[in-house]
Amino acid sequence: MYNKEMTESIKKVEANRKANTDFEPRRMTAEEKDTLLATYHPDYKQEEFRTLAVGPNKGGKVPTELAALLQAHSRIDPAKIDLSAPDYDVDVLVIGGGGAGASAAIEADNCGANVMIVTKLRIGDANTMMAEGGIQAADKPNDSPAIHYIDAFGGGHFAAKPELLYKLVNEAPEAIQWLNDLGVEFDKAPDGTMITTHGGGTSRKRMHAAKDYSGAEIMRTLRDEVLNRGIPVVDFTAAIELIKDENGKAAGAVLLNMETDELLIAKAKTVIIATGGAGRLHYQGFPTSNHYGATADGLILGYRAGAKLLYADTLQYHPTGAAYPEQIFGALVTEKVRSLGAKLVNVNGEVFMHPLETRDVSAASIIRECSARGNGVPPADGLGVWLDTPMIEIKGGEGTIEKRIPAMMRMFGKYGIDIRKEPILVYPTLHYQNGGLEIDKGCMTNVENLFVAGEAVGGIHGRNRLMGNSLLDIIVFGRSAGKAAGAIAKETTVGALTLSHVTDFENELKNAGVETDMVSPKLLPDYRRTK
Repeated sequence: MYNKEMTESIKKVEANRKANTDFEPRRMTAEEKDTLLATYHPDYKQEEFRTLAVGPNKGGKVPTELAALLQAHSRIDPAKIDLSAPDYDVDVLVIGGGGAGASAAIEADNCGANVMIVTKLRIGDANTMMAEGGIQAADKPNDSPAIHYIDAFGGGHFAAKPELLYKLVNEAPEAIQWLNDLGVEFDKAPDGTMITTHGGGTSRKRMHAAKDYSGAEIMRTLRDEVLNRGIPVVDFTAAIELIKDENGKAAGAVLLNMETDELLIAKAKTVIIATGGAGRLHYQGFPTSNHYGATADGLILGYRAGAKLLYADTLQYHPTGAAYPEQIFGALVTEKVRSLGAKLVNVNGEVFMHPLETRDVSAASIIRECSARGNGVPPADGLGVWLDTPMIEIKGGEGTIEKRIPAMMRMFGKYGIDIRKEPILVYPTLHYQNGGLEIDKGCMTNVENLFVAGEAVGGIHGRNRLMGNSLLDIIVFGRSAGKAAGAIAKETTVGALTLSHVTDFENELKNAGVETDMVSPKLLPDYRRTK
């Protein structure tokens, strides 16, 4: 499967494999990490960011691609939208059908609220489904939420909102138990004890997993729970604008049927944005591990309604995206591969970094190895390094790969690559939206009755996220948003519906001299070739 140049490089990898397996590279100092990130990480390329001219974050910087959407025109003309006869009238409207949205809907339903999910693809078509490595929780005798907090706070460059991170780590053990009780098939020892492993930046083994398809197993369970409860799910229907009432509270959304282009009105007492990430915007031209619908819709909807953004200038580039073959370019290669013993190796067969540095440091190290040091592996102009997967079975014994990461083995096996015997080529891939809409510990934005959960939130992880904390945050904050929205809906009377904020935003664009032909939200990426 590999070409001649790659095969020659693999010979060097094989020659050094035994020594590399036993070799433990030192971790970088804080000063070394800061210098590395400032020089090589994409978040530090100032020319790739634009200053916002309008909105609640006016004067702040966001990626160029996101700025274009935040400062685009609405897809609708408010004057032509009739809000007097809603097509749907519910207590809680959940926008997004991934893990956060499903968790929120379940808990809102537990409150006795009339809840509905609307999603532009199908329920489960989400980044939750793509997550592989596991979910963190400090539930072992040698661990604690306090240690989990320290790991995550430091890994996020001490930028997380303390009250959000406190909530995340303290409610983690209960989240695992909740998922287990719902039926998630976590990896367990014969006595029923959950098996846990390390992740990058963790000082304890607290990663709970279901093989290497943890997200799919969690999403399967949550989806089944939603459907079994009879919670209405409106598929293939996108929210394209939030609706407020005359008192400025979130009160529903304008919906677009993706198949018929029909516009629909959903009235609600509370709204939860759970629209996920932004990988399909392909910031700086990077490939992505994200699902097809990850186009930052929730950020655009919330921003136009007046919700503030936090850390929207920071993204996570997963260090190990598939770089070969091209059919799976950018696909996620779970960090669990490294936690099981595989190391990153350059074209000369040399280990060049500790395998469990945090994700931003790992990604920047790979970029440096391929660019400044010229040690990348062909093809694609040397944009790739080896992840030496055969090391796993040298350390863990024959059969470890098939038992612990079967999905990885199958993904590469389709293209004639046996990861038990051959290394795989990897390069950073756009993976996670660290920033998003700012919330309080009750999951509400500065717009009353507008809640956010999941990847559309900013501030939980700071400026970098540790492995396993995203599957955790969709559960902790999804459940919390559902409970809060369900409770507040009982006390809310919706005033007259209005889209005046959309008109106001359009006027703000005009007054700021912003000229654009773009409309947003983007909804889906466009991969059509142009001449």
